[in-house]
Amino acid sequence: MADVVLFHSILGLRPAEAAIAARLRAAGHAVTTPDLYDGLRTDGYDEGFRMHDAIGDAELLRRAREAVAAMPARTVLAGVSMGGGIAGELWKERRETAGVLLLHGPAPLASAPRPGTPVQVHMAEPDPFDEDAFIADWIAEAQALPIAFEAFRYPGAGHYFTDATLADHDAAAAELALDRTLAFLAQL
Repeated sequence: MADVVLFHSILGLRPAEAAIAARLRAAGHAVTTPDLYDGLRTDGYDEGFRMHDAIGDAELLRRAREAVAAMPARTVLAGVSMGGGIAGELWKERRETAGVLLLHGPAPLASAPRPGTPVQVHMAEPDPFDEDAFIADWIAEAQALPIAFEAFRYPGAGHYFTDATLADHDAAAAELALDRTLAFLAQL
């Protein structure tokens, strides 16, 4: 089974990440969920952006690096929305990453990834935070890399469709995304 680090969304470490982690643990995976906001969390995107900006990208990345420092090199880097961006930044530094799992948005791509690195992404279609043209270009860029890339779009789902507490929630899309996530992890 896989070692997984799951970085939270811009809303902070919330029950939604705990539920995802629990589902992965039930399948036998070891999951770590660092709290990059030191206990701050919200249900609103505007407040989430304010919290993010108050901490800053450099500090968030420093905290993320600290969280994975003792983890195996073959850890799966996973993230929810903003957390996917954190996972993508760490992937650039951790060439031996076992896989990259992105829930609810794209992330920076490693310029020289380990060939065959499995990468899976799950995104709403359309997504209110990323233009369709940007997503199409990002998918094309990822497909050009020597990685094992899968992208799944969920038509009509809200941005953070796996969070049952938000208006974005889409139960069918969430279940399908988590089933696909478990299949992805089982192959590692």
